[in-house]
Parts: sequence; C-alpha cells; structure tokens
Amino acid sequence: MSSPTHPIVQRQQHLRAWYAVPAGRVMLAAMRAHLNRFVPQIFGYYALQIGHLGNGVDLLEGSRIGRRFLMEARPGPGAHLSALPEALPVAADSLDLILLAHTLDGALDPHQVLREVERSLRPEGHVIILGLNPLSPVGLWQRVPPRRGESPWSGACYSTRRVREWLSLLGFDIMALAHAGVRAPEGGSGLRGRLQMIQGLGGRRLPYVGSVYMILARKRVSTLTPVRPRWRAARPWVPGGFVRPVCRRRERD
Repeated sequence: MSSPTHPIVQRQQHLRAWYAVPAGRVMLAAMRAHLNRFVPQIFGYYALQIGHLGNGVDLLEGSRIGRRFLMEARPGPGAHLSALPEALPVAADSLDLILLAHTLDGALDPHQVLREVERSLRPEGHVIILGLNPLSPVGLWQRVPPRRGESPWSGACYSTRRVREWLSLLGFDIMALAHAGVRAPEGGSGLRGRLQMIQGLGGRRLPYVGSVYMILARKRVSTLTPVRPRWRAARPWVPGGFVRPVCRRRERD
C-alpha cells in the first residue's frame, strides 16, 4: 500500500480531476466507445482493472468476464485490492484480462509494470493499455513552456510505438490500436484554427493524433517443444568389469 504522497497516487488524482471537466468527459466517452468494441470479445474467468477515472465509471462494463476486480495504489471506494502496479498481489498465470487505466503514465517503473502483467496473465490472456499520447496536438501544446507541467500532462507519457516495442519484447501480440479525443486546446486564434483543422482530419486522415490511445495485446503461448531423452539399452557386462564386445560380421559375396 502506498502513501497519499506517492507519485502514482497524485497522478491518478490529477487524472480523475481532469476527466471530470467537460473536455475530459468528451474524451472519456470516446474512449469508452472503443472499449465497448473490444472488451465483449474477451472471455475468461478473472479480470483486473488497475486504476479508475472517477465518477463511478466502470471501464469494463461491457465485459463478459464474471469476476472483475479493481486495484488502486491506495485504499479507496470500490477498490478490492490496494498495491503498487510494480508488484501485483496475484498468482502467476491467473488472470484473463488486465486493464491499465493510465497506469504506465504514472508508474515509477513502467517496464516492471508490464513484466508483472506478463507474469499474471494466462497464456492467450489480454491486456488493455490506456495512455496519454505525447504526439497528439494537445500533448505537443502542453509542452510549450507557459503550459509545461499542467495536468494531466505533468507526468511521463509514452508513445504507442515505444509501448508496443516493450510489449513485443515481453512476448505479446498487438491485436488492436485506437485513439480517441482529437480536440484542439485553448490558444491564440491562428494556432487554434490550425489545430481545429487537424481535429477535423483526425477521424479520417490522421487517426493517430488522438489525445488518448488504447492498445489491446495478447500474451503469446509458448511454442517450445519438449525434447525427450533418448534412452539406450546398456551393454551387457562380463565378469571382470569389461563390456562385452559387439562383433559385426560382414557377409562376403
């Protein structure tokens, strides 16, 4: 269990506050529409959601998995587990679905989080990763010096390319990639107009500029074939500890 001042706790609080404002609610609705396309197709017995976005939002509401659990870094309303994502309190190969709700964005060690996900998932289990896209118009805008460090972009953000590389190294296959929340930030009229033009093209020609991304990946099944030992019959021994010679006769024509 982490303290209230832990970075991941503060990060989650900032994200929940941001998803409560109008711009955040619009993005949340678009993200849930993507989730409702993929979540019902994942079957199994146990699902774990790490982190939540407030307002009683159930990101796995469309799941057919009966036993779903919510884990947070600190105890909170509705949370079944309290632990850091770098050390999941679950057995290996026990979960069918794990949802990371901006978990990598606030984790101190995102690589360890994904290693724990790989350990906890069953073969052919799925992970859904929600994260902020640093290459989106909003992500780039928030890196302008006057706005640098504003919520919810105050922490680390990782591109989908980097996250997919991490997943591939851990033995995952990428099943789907989606973006949501192509929205122009507030700013000067000239810059805002250009960003609104990008916003208009986002759904048709620039599908990867959404502020939030969703990655669906599946854990590969090991294809290693066990090698059986080749047992050979022992040669008979003769008195004195010597091996009886084997004579081969060659027939002559």
